Amino acid sequence: MTITETKPHVHKEGAHDHGGSPKLEMGFAIASGVTFLIGTAFEYWIPGMSSYALPFFLATYFFGGFFTFSSAIRSIRRGRFEVDFLMLVAAIGAATVGRFAEGAVLLFLFSLGHALEEYAMGRAKRSIEALAELAPPTALVRTATGEIEERPTEELVPGEVVLVKPNSRIPADGFVVLGNSAVDQSSITGESIPVEKSAVSRAAINNPSTIDDSGKVFAGTVNGSGPLEIVVSVASKDNTLSRVVAMVRDADSTKSNTQRFIDRFQRFYVPAVIAVVAIVFLVGWLFLNEPIADSFYRAMLVLVAASPCALAIATPAAVLAGVARAAKAGLLVKGGAALENLGRVNAMAFDKTGTLTWGQPRLTDVVALPGVDRAELSRLALALESVSDHPLAGAITRGLDSEVPADRRAEALDLQAVTGRGVQAYVDNELVQIGSLRLFEESGAAIEGELLTAVQQLQGTGRTTMVVKSGDRFLGVLGVMDAPRQEAKDVLDSLRQNGVQQLVMISGDNQRVADAVGKQVGVDTAHGELMPEDKVAAIGKMGGQGRYTAMVGDGVNDAPAMANATVGIAMGAAGSAVALETADVALMSDDLGRVPFLIKLSRASSNIIRQNLIASLVIVAFLIPASLLGMEMGPVVFIHEGSSLLVVFNALRLLRFGLGKEHAGITHETRPVNA
Repeated sequence: MTITETKPHVHKEGAHDHGGSPKLEMGFAIASGVTFLIGTAFEYWIPGMSSYALPFFLATYFFGGFFTFSSAIRSIRRGRFEVDFLMLVAAIGAATVGRFAEGAVLLFLFSLGHALEEYAMGRAKRSIEALAELAPPTALVRTATGEIEERPTEELVPGEVVLVKPNSRIPADGFVVLGNSAVDQSSITGESIPVEKSAVSRAAINNPSTIDDSGKVFAGTVNGSGPLEIVVSVASKDNTLSRVVAMVRDADSTKSNTQRFIDRFQRFYVPAVIAVVAIVFLVGWLFLNEPIADSFYRAMLVLVAASPCALAIATPAAVLAGVARAAKAGLLVKGGAALENLGRVNAMAFDKTGTLTWGQPRLTDVVALPGVDRAELSRLALALESVSDHPLAGAITRGLDSEVPADRRAEALDLQAVTGRGVQAYVDNELVQIGSLRLFEESGAAIEGELLTAVQQLQGTGRTTMVVKSGDRFLGVLGVMDAPRQEAKDVLDSLRQNGVQQLVMISGDNQRVADAVGKQVGVDTAHGELMPEDKVAAIGKMGGQGRYTAMVGDGVNDAPAMANATVGIAMGAAGSAVALETADVALMSDDLGRVPFLIKLSRASSNIIRQNLIASLVIVAFLIPASLLGMEMGPVVFIHEGSSLLVVFNALRLLRFGLGKEHAGITHETRPVNA
């Protein structure tokens, strides 16, 4: 697969950018340390050899200042004076007054600190880059003549058939046309359990939009024990893995409010530091009658102490680590703004269909009337619905399939559909009817007593009801509903525990169904019968109360509402270009249980950013007076660079956030199989 066509990496202003490889920079830092130690030995430890120290200190200036100088030149060309420029000025200043040893230790420690930062930051970047290497470089393609040839993955075109061997990586997005296997999709969706895949029907091949999750596969996922043949659906550069890698790489292009504030702060802070340094020099020289060399040296110390090195890297390091950790869990967070805003969310709206519910009907109730054997009711209902093409027949068939043994199943003959009412057929030479109350009322049957009570109770909880009658006898009632996900209530409870104060469900279904589902999952408010523009208005009303809002939906039908929320979260986005493009956050799997983990991760990221900023400012506040009171260059630079490493390694803790636990801490059930 190729990633060369993705958007270029966006430079983070204020972050360290030396333009060289981390290994080369580390090599130069080590070389500067070696030459500094040799020069120090000649200068202080070997009597009579101090004249040999200067060449080694100059070599330290070269190795330690090489990347610092190149970075300073680039920042000046952008019209900015950043940390690297300040360090370079301090080192040159020390050399100007003959203190080559102090300037050398500054550049050595500064370059070593930067090299270690790059190494540490590289850990977060490598976790992202590793995604790009998941797809195999070659694929086995079945040609038009039936032969198998090996070709580079990036040359695959939609419509080609690819053979995937057992326990090998899948080279392209597509759908299964031959074979059955369990596929490990954790690299894309974060699901820990392999997902069963099977061949799609011939009708689905001609209409790929109807293919469900059991037929779709993604590039970079790992096939199980069964061989598969898949039809490629998109080119390599457009597959789900490529889009995820590109978006995670460019996550820093959308800066958070904190990042933007730090950028603005530095534009004023760096010139202010230079002005303060000039004042310190002039006061010492002109008013305190110090030797010019001592005043200049003290000014350089203040310059190093006041440089906002740790401050510049504090937020980008945490954002990068947080986005990388989310990506490993199958959560695509588009940049610092989305990550930071998620941590502030205190009101969430959920679409009902496909988000809090499964998005397809399920048999929820089988109510047998007194004196009726439930097994007989189930046997007759399965006989009719298994051969019916009614939209709800699949739900009833799936629900009763495991309840009726194969040796007790009956055959329905002469099936007839009564439009808008139900179905009827002969079973064991007796007419069996299944349908709404209207079917039986129109035939003159009396609907009363326990039958009517059962129907009304089920309808009151949002069920669609179907009455079952055999001959002249009513047997019972079936209740069908787009049932809530098993984990939905636990998810909402977890969100409340994590500071989300308002939980709202918005739906286009009738208010009765919305109320029933809302009561089961535990939302604060359930809004039904909403058009898309009504959903947008509902989000606006929530946000108008001074809250940070999030909208969770499918990324397509709910796109307008998600766009109007502070953060839009799309579920089941794997393979959906629309969801990936429109949402601020995309849950690659169809797992509602990831939402609490997402909120916890974003809040942990915000805490890390806050800790980093406080630590950075406290250390600067300590170093400035310490440098004025006589602290030497070595300790000042050591503490200064140590603070930069401190904030980076603190941010890297996010890479291990939640490891050893379930991603969301919420147990979830498997999506029902489509009929």
